[in-house]
Amino acid sequence: MNDESQKEKLRQHFARRVTTQARVVLDTWQKIHEDASQSAAFRDDFARATDKLVRYARRFEMESHAESGQKVFELIGGWAEGEALPDGLDRKLQDAIEQLSRCTLRRTDQTANEAPQQYRRTPVYIALSSEEMSGRLIRQLEFFGFRASAFHTAEKLIEACALHKPETILMDVNYSGEPLSGIATIERLQERHDTPIPIIFMSDEDGSIETRLRASRCGGEEFFYPAVDPGQLIEKIETYTHGNTVEPYKVLVLDDSRAQAKFMETVLKKAGMTAHIITDPMQIIHALEDFSPEIIILDMYMPGCTGMEIARVIRQQDRFHSVPIIYLSAEEDVSKQLHAMSLGGDDFLTKPIDPKHLIATIHNRGRRARSLLALMIRDSLTGLFNHTHTLHLLDQEIVKSRQKDQPLCFAMIDIDYFKKVNDTFGHPIGDRVLRSLSMFLKQRLRKTDHIGRYGGEEFAIILPDTRESDARNVLNEIRERFSELVQPAGDREFNVTFSCGVAAWKGDTSPALCERADRALYRSKEQGRNCVTAAGD
Repeated sequence: MNDESQKEKLRQHFARRVTTQARVVLDTWQKIHEDASQSAAFRDDFARATDKLVRYARRFEMESHAESGQKVFELIGGWAEGEALPDGLDRKLQDAIEQLSRCTLRRTDQTANEAPQQYRRTPVYIALSSEEMSGRLIRQLEFFGFRASAFHTAEKLIEACALHKPETILMDVNYSGEPLSGIATIERLQERHDTPIPIIFMSDEDGSIETRLRASRCGGEEFFYPAVDPGQLIEKIETYTHGNTVEPYKVLVLDDSRAQAKFMETVLKKAGMTAHIITDPMQIIHALEDFSPEIIILDMYMPGCTGMEIARVIRQQDRFHSVPIIYLSAEEDVSKQLHAMSLGGDDFLTKPIDPKHLIATIHNRGRRARSLLALMIRDSLTGLFNHTHTLHLLDQEIVKSRQKDQPLCFAMIDIDYFKKVNDTFGHPIGDRVLRSLSMFLKQRLRKTDHIGRYGGEEFAIILPDTRESDARNVLNEIRERFSELVQPAGDREFNVTFSCGVAAWKGDTSPALCERADRALYRSKEQGRNCVTAAGD
C-alpha cells in the first residue's frame, strides 16, 4: 500500500469517527424531542456529545461538522442546567441540528434529489425471510418518519441491537427458513437487555398454543397469521413505538403545609409528572382555570375548610366532574375515609405518604381517566379529536391568540375521490386510508397543533402561533409526501391525494373562521383537487 492509499485510509477512518459522534448528537436530540418533559435529563449528555463532536471535527479537519457542531454547542449555552428545554430555543436548535444532519449524510444520501428525512424515532428492525416484503416495509415506514433496517442473519440483528436498542422488532417466526428460529433468536436477544423489546411476530403457519406461548413469553406483543399487508403492520408498529410517548400527567396538589407540598412536588417531578402546588384553598378556582389538572390531590383537613368541601366545589363544574380526586390525611378510620370518598373523592392515601404508593395510585387513576376522556373526545377509528372537541379547542386557541396577540390558522382537509376508494377496494381499505392520513398528520405536525376528524373523509387542523403562508407551506409539503405514499390493497396498490383550505384568524368567531377555511377548501376542489389554497390567496 503506497503513502497516498495509507493517508486516504486514515482519513476515512477519522471521518467515520466524526460521523459516528455526529450521529450520537442527533440521536440525543431525538430523545430530547420525543419527550419534552424529560429534556432536562438529557441536557448535559447533549452538551458533552456536541463538545466532543466539535473537538473531533477540528482535530480531523472536517470543517462543516465543526461549524455545525459549534453552532449547536453555542445554543446549548443558553439552556440552563437542570431546566427543561426553553420554548424559544427549540426551533433554533432544530435548525442547527438539521444543518448538522445534512453534513452527516452518507454519499448515497447526498445524491438524492429530495431534502433529507428528519427521523424523530429510534430504529425499527425487520427480520423477515422475504427480502421483497422487508424492502416494501422499509419504504413505507420511511414515509411515516421511522428509521427502519432489515437483517438477514440472527448474528447481525443481535449485534445491531447491542449497538442501538430498537423501538420494536418485526420478526418472522421461522426466520432464515428454520422452524421457530425467529423465536429462538429473540430469546437470545432479550437476555441481553434489562427491559424487553416489543416484538411483532409474523408466521406463515397457524402456530400451536405452545408456539404462541413461547412467542409471548419472550416479548411477543402480536402474532400475525396469516401474514398481513404493510398498512396493517405499520399501524401495529406505531402502537409499540415511543412515538406514542405518554404525555406527563398534570397533577394539582392542595396542601396547607408548605413542607408537605414541596415534598409532593419533588416526588411527582421525579416521576416525570407536571405538578402545580398551592397551599391556600381559596386559590383553588384560579388554579383549576390556569392549570387544567388531570388529577387533583387534596389534603383532608385544612384551616377554614376541609378537602371534602373543596371536592364538592370542584365537582360542581362540569369540566372537572370526572377528574380523579385523591385525599391525603392521617385519618385511619375506614368509615370516615369511605364517607369522604362518597362526597366526591376517588381514592384515599394516609400520611405519611409512601412515594411508591402515591405514584402507583396516580398512574392507575390517570390511565382510567384518560381512557374515559378519550371515549368522549376522540374519534374511535383514527384516534383524532372528534368534531365537537375540535371546535372546543378552536375556541380555546382563539382566546389564547387574542390574549397573546399571536397568529392562528385553521385548515380543513378532504380526501379526494374517497367514495371511489370505498367502492373499488371496500370500506376496510377506506378506513385504513383514513388511519394512514391521521398518522401522517400526527407525525408531521407539532405537538402544539390540534388535529381532528371533522366527519367522514374530512379532517380539521388548528395551528397556533402560525401565519397563513407558513401553514400553507407546511400542509402543501405534507400533501406532496402523502400523495407519494403507496396504499396496499391485497395484491393491488394505489395512491391517494387530498385537497386543503387554510384560513388565518382575523379576530372573527370560530364559525366564521371555519367558514373561510371551508370556502378555501372548495376552491381547491374547483382547481382540480390535490392542492392547498389559502383564504387570503
